[in-house]
This record gives sequence, C-alpha cells and structure tokens, in this order.
Amino acid sequence: MTKIQSPLTLLFLLSCSFASAQTDSLHHKIETVLSGKKAVVGVSIYGIENKEWININNDRHYPMQSVFKFHIALTVLHRVDEGKLQLSLEIMIKKNDLLPNTWSPIRDKYPDGNVVLSLAEIINYTVALSDNNGCDILLRLIGGVKVVNEYIHSLGITDVAVAANEEEMHKAWDVQYANWTTPKAATDLLVLFYDQKVLSKTSFSFLWNVMIETSTGTGRIKAGVPEGTPVAHKTGTSDRNNEGIAAAANNIGIVSLPNGTHFAISVFVSNSKETDETNDTIIAAVARAAWDHFTLKTD
Repeated sequence: MTKIQSPLTLLFLLSCSFASAQTDSLHHKIETVLSGKKAVVGVSIYGIENKEWININNDRHYPMQSVFKFHIALTVLHRVDEGKLQLSLEIMIKKNDLLPNTWSPIRDKYPDGNVVLSLAEIINYTVALSDNNGCDILLRLIGGVKVVNEYIHSLGITDVAVAANEEEMHKAWDVQYANWTTPKAATDLLVLFYDQKVLSKTSFSFLWNVMIETSTGTGRIKAGVPEGTPVAHKTGTSDRNNEGIAAAANNIGIVSLPNGTHFAISVFVSNSKETDETNDTIIAAVARAAWDHFTLKTD
C-alpha cells in the first residue's frame, strides 16, 4: 500500500530538493569558472546563517602566504584576552627589525627604524596592509610559529600548518609550502571567528574592523561583490619562480549580504601559470557566483 505524504512533508521535501538544486547550480558555476585554468584552485564557501556548504578541490594542501597573518592575529589577540598582552603595549622597532627586499609599509614609513608602535598598530599593519616585517615582529613577541600552529590546532582546526615566518619564506621558494591549509579549514576558522567562539567581543570587534579596512587584493573577493559591500578579509600572494609559476594568489573573508546575513569564503589559487590579473579574476568570479547564490536565496 502506497503511503500518502502529508502536505507539510511534501512541502519540506520540495524545499530540500530546491535547495539541493540551487547548491548544485552554484557548484556548477564555480566549476565553469575554474575550467581550463592553468592553476590548481581550491574553494570553500559557507552560508553562515543557512549553514550551506560548497567545497571544491578540498583534498589538497594550499600554500597560505599572507593568509596566515589572520591566524597570527587570532593568536596574538588570544594572548590579549588572557591578559598576557595589551593592545596599548608599546613596542620598539629597530632598524634591524625592518628587513629589506620584502613588502613592508612600516619600513617604507620608518626606514631608519627606532620607532615605537603600539601592538594595535602593528596588528593593523600586518593584517590590513599585509606587512611582512610586522608579521615577524608579532611572531617574535609571542614565541614563534609553533605557538600559532598549536593554538589554531587547539581550536579544532587541524588541516592547517604554520611552520615558517616571512623571513624564512623569503630565503627559499619551497619553504612557503610548509605553511598550508585546506580551503575548508580556512573557512572553518573564519566561522569560529565570526561566531565569536575564539576571541572576546572587544578583540573580535578590533580584528573585524581591521579586516574590513584591509586594502590589499581589491581585484579579488571585493571585486566580485557590489561596491560598498562590507568584506572582512585577508589576502595572500606569492612571487613567481623562474618558470613563471605563482605559488599562491589567495583570499579568505566574510561577506555581509544586504539582508544582514553572511557567507564565509576561501579561495586558493595555487601553482598558477595564469597572469596575476587572471588569478584575481578567478577569485572575483567565484565570489560573484556566491553573492548571486546567497542573495537569490534571501530575496
């Protein structure tokens, strides 16, 4: 005897089928963006309020480059929440702290060093401006990369490794691959941060505002969503080797939608033979597909 479903059950089943079709559509759109590209691209997207996941090529380890400065900032601010550090802490930066031949707005502004900056200022330089010298100053302050790696793992995010600082990565091409993540691990960490399960409310607000003000990577996630959209994000970018291959063009972040909901997104473009512009466009196109998907669901 055939069981007759109730109207509510049928409505639920239809709703699930529609949601699944929408997810499949987003997956297909992203796969289309990636098709034919001379790069390995990993994508992880999560609708924070509706709990919808999209993960593509998540079974690889992607070099983070400066994305790991988000992990470092979380670790430093955890120390602040423990009372071991204060954002107002004044730190003397000497000339020998400001290495040449590396991206460093701090060095550009204070070429002779011997300047005192607060911990809050150094975090801002490191995250919002992706300062490599600022990054290593923070790492020395907290005891090195091992401290960061252990803290992030303690949060339950284990598909990630933080094993080298910026100075070490600049000495040899292969070292950057020691700092790796899966796309989903990066998104999981973003969600823990956004849900305020990692930092105090004060520390969360501080880092959120720093990430909103991040000025790097304007052609990536931010280029894929409407102008003026709040995006709290962190980028990572490598140089190219002698064969013209870019190890990393990355962007992770949290995008705010018009109705007050959000999605977290992590895109890692690795070992790319494409131009820098194309690498950025890949990330922007994935972000646009996610924007269209989640705004359609909330209309």
